[in-house]
Amino acid sequence: MANDASTVFDLVILGGGSGGYAAALRGAQLGLDVALIEKGKVGGTCLHNGCIPTKALLHAGEIADQAREAEQFGVKATFEGIDMAAVHKYKDDVISGLYKGLQGLVASRKVHYIEGEGKLSSPTSVDVNGQRVQGRHVLLATGSVPKSLPGLEIDGNRIISSDHALKLDRVPKSAIVLGGGVIGVEFASAWKSFGTDVTIVEGLKHLVPVEDENSSKLLERAFRKRGIKFNLGTFFDKAEYTQDGVRVTLADGKTFEAELLLVAIGRGPVSQGLGYEEAGVAMDRGYVLVDEYMQTNVPTISAVGDLVPTLQLAHVGFAEGILVAERLAGLKTVPVDYDGVPKVTYCHPEVASVGITEAKAKEIYGADKVVALKYNLAGNGKSKILKTAGEIKLVQVKDGAVVGVHMVGDRMGEQVGEAQLIYNWEALPAEVAQLIHAHPTQNEAMGEAHLALAGKPLHSHD
Repeated sequence: MANDASTVFDLVILGGGSGGYAAALRGAQLGLDVALIEKGKVGGTCLHNGCIPTKALLHAGEIADQAREAEQFGVKATFEGIDMAAVHKYKDDVISGLYKGLQGLVASRKVHYIEGEGKLSSPTSVDVNGQRVQGRHVLLATGSVPKSLPGLEIDGNRIISSDHALKLDRVPKSAIVLGGGVIGVEFASAWKSFGTDVTIVEGLKHLVPVEDENSSKLLERAFRKRGIKFNLGTFFDKAEYTQDGVRVTLADGKTFEAELLLVAIGRGPVSQGLGYEEAGVAMDRGYVLVDEYMQTNVPTISAVGDLVPTLQLAHVGFAEGILVAERLAGLKTVPVDYDGVPKVTYCHPEVASVGITEAKAKEIYGADKVVALKYNLAGNGKSKILKTAGEIKLVQVKDGAVVGVHMVGDRMGEQVGEAQLIYNWEALPAEVAQLIHAHPTQNEAMGEAHLALAGKPLHSHD
């Protein structure tokens, strides 16, 4: 193959999703000569099939709920239904605007962008469009795709993935969601707002099982109140077509029927057939293995994003991509503290957290060294105005720093920024308590929770 450039690039990136394009933008900013190879559209899953479109659907669902519930605020309104074509236009307009902006950024930073399906051909080259692109370093950032289970075929008809769900041309009358993690509860929430009869099937004992158990229980309570059904603690056995829908059978023989089955059991890495193993890259179950600096066992190859076994979050991909670019540019870099990454599930109500769970804290520090405090949003004026219920739970090492902040309630995702600072700066409850939080805001609940934990509660009982 011919090299498509007269010079060798400093960095060749395979994959233009969150991790890949972040590395490209930061690398170019630092003076690296960067080639970015993407078979689809720059922006990857997050922009086109993940974060952005799902949140647009959830917001449309929120508007539908507000129309239904307007009378409780003294506003006369009627809800006439969902126009899915118009919802998709709104969603696609959001994506299009962000996509054009991202394309402009890539061009303005003078990143050499190549559209085509690339394959790693050596530790220092990628083949694409019949050309060989050489680099001093290669970054693998090929992302992930929706997973399924053995014997469960996602056909895009009655058994669908999140990719299909984002393009569905109708509101299903009923749906079974297989998986109660982030993807599953977000789609269940949006569909319920649109008017779908939803049942979630989760094999583990709680919804959003990676969150603090208190958050899971609060979400389950809220979903029951909304009429979202769920079956926990029993694993999936099989799915089959009925005359006009799908029947799901669980391991205990229990069955559920609906118009559609959404398979939302997570996402798996895109790595097969891309030349990684042939180049000597260490792998595990399809994931590329890296050290804390995102370096593989091959000195000239790094990997980031959903391709590596870290948190599958766009902002984690951004951070990992930036870390690689800065390392290659010779800057001093600090590994990502994954416990310090904010996590938000954008269902109604939202679930947000940073730090470690109470159970994890007890495991690390000992049960007698951990203090937990719950602040109910019922004591927060703005939350009462919004008519949202929930809690902020703080996990503290006794006489020490706050090591976990766990929140459930509408708009709690917007409070996770301060929570991130509290955890990552190892703040003591008294230090946060002395900060003045604006009234009336939901952010005030963060201050009130720390006042209580510091032993001087204001709008909460001792």
